[in-house]
Amino acid sequence: MAPHPAVQAIIDLSAGAIGGTACVLSGQPLDTAKVKMQTFPSLYRGFLHCFLTTYRQVGIRGLYRGTSPALVANIAENSVLFMSYGFCQEVVRLLCGTGKEAALSDVQKASAGSVASIFSSLVLCPTELVKCRLQAMHEMASSGRIANSQTSVWAVVKWIAQNEGPTGFFQGLIPTIAREVPGYFCFFGGYELCRSSFAKYMRCSKDDIGIAATMFSGGFGGACLWLVVFPMDCVKSRIQVMSLTSTQEGFLKTFMHIFRTEGVRALYSGLTPTMIRTFPANGALFLAYEASRKLMMSKFDS
Repeated sequence: MAPHPAVQAIIDLSAGAIGGTACVLSGQPLDTAKVKMQTFPSLYRGFLHCFLTTYRQVGIRGLYRGTSPALVANIAENSVLFMSYGFCQEVVRLLCGTGKEAALSDVQKASAGSVASIFSSLVLCPTELVKCRLQAMHEMASSGRIANSQTSVWAVVKWIAQNEGPTGFFQGLIPTIAREVPGYFCFFGGYELCRSSFAKYMRCSKDDIGIAATMFSGGFGGACLWLVVFPMDCVKSRIQVMSLTSTQEGFLKTFMHIFRTEGVRALYSGLTPTMIRTFPANGALFLAYEASRKLMMSKFDS
């Protein structure tokens, strides 16, 4: 027996929250390295240099700086994302004229995920703004760009509220949406395509491909996302961190400034830790999501 739509939404929301938690806990140090390299591409020679320099300067805590807002960001984003993903799949069924119980194609699921990402961007942007600023605070202070660094989530939130107002929390929203919409088409498309390939090879349903195949499919989806949208993510990080010192230019002006003054390579600074992180982090995300959702849905099986 299928659960009531409201119950289904709660299941999707809860499973997304569990998946988001697993994603952060398995990949936060590499995400910190990514943000530092995106914001200060000339400061580090590469991923290992950034990782080791951060460890030597501020210890293991420096690699996990921003974990609290990252947890809030990922729990909020993935809760809204997967809840919206369920609704958007129903909209796709309606638009395509398919039956309510009919399985959607991989492309149709990718389209549903792409639309769902618009809603998740609205809750992701404020929390990711705080996370990015915390992660790059040491470099901002040591380079003299700011006089006093804020070392806690509350200090950053308080500063933004006092100095920039409510709209300050949404700096970087346009590049966030520009990143999420095409990115999540590739994310869900890559994930579902990979799962379909495993299911065909193993001659079983997608739900029965096992832990390793599910985690690999999640990592593959994450790799597809980042390869497509990484320059936009770089611009987003730059806007969110540099807006700490002055009014930051918009998405296009920031993109062109980086391109003209630092070159194409700067737009891909931080890609290495991101690609290393994507398999364990997104693998954990989808494994936790699928397992918890399957468990909750089993309570409604007749």
